[in-house]
Amino acid sequence: MDWGQKFMNTDILLNKHLLAAIVTSAFIGGVAGYIGSLMVTKRMALMGGALGHLTLPGIALALAYGFDVSIGALLFLIFGITIIWIIEKQTKLPTESVTATVFATSLAIALLFLKHEEIDIALIGDISKITVLVTIATILLSLFVFFIIRKILPDIILATISKDLATVRGINVPLMQFIYLACIALVVAMGVRIVGGLMTAALVAIPACTSKNISENLNQYTILSLIIGATSCVLGVISSYFTALAAGPMIIIFSALFFVVSLFFKQ
Repeated sequence: MDWGQKFMNTDILLNKHLLAAIVTSAFIGGVAGYIGSLMVTKRMALMGGALGHLTLPGIALALAYGFDVSIGALLFLIFGITIIWIIEKQTKLPTESVTATVFATSLAIALLFLKHEEIDIALIGDISKITVLVTIATILLSLFVFFIIRKILPDIILATISKDLATVRGINVPLMQFIYLACIALVVAMGVRIVGGLMTAALVAIPACTSKNISENLNQYTILSLIIGATSCVLGVISSYFTALAAGPMIIIFSALFFVVSLFFKQ
């Protein structure tokens, strides 16, 4: 049954669940767009999709044992990014190459254990079970990631330009990289709730690409990415309720529409 239809008979429940879904998706979309602006700058936008696939075994575990899908996704992501960080440090392979290897293995594992009726939840998300507690936790985690990324943004950009220069400036590049990956993991773990493990790359990349088309400086670029990400999610959730279509795809469609419009205003 569609999530909107579940609560259409009770106005109080309808308002509560719709409001929770809107607020939760707005914060997730906003912080996803914000961190996506850094990922696009580092040419790592597709990594969001790879990490989204990496969450699938965690989602399968959560669905099997009845706990929150974001917790399951985050537990497996923490394990996954630790493995990625260690392999990258030992082999000097690019982050995206190591991530592709790890996520392909994770996807294979997930498909072995996901039940047929749970595949849709894992792949395109489910906003019907958002509670007030989940909303509060999402707000706090989104703000935490926002301020962490805002703090390390200059160091990460400098390390992207020149690791040697960043090291000379006293920046611990491996530590910054790990913090950066951990923040991406948190955003992806929250994002799977609204768009599933299949579309997280679009959740972080499209708002940033849209913002890049219309922004004139770095500060404008990051803030517009946040606003576009949040707006796309809110419109996606609201349209999902009124059309009875899945929220995850609707969020990405609105995000893509913003991108198409931005092409006409590209600086």
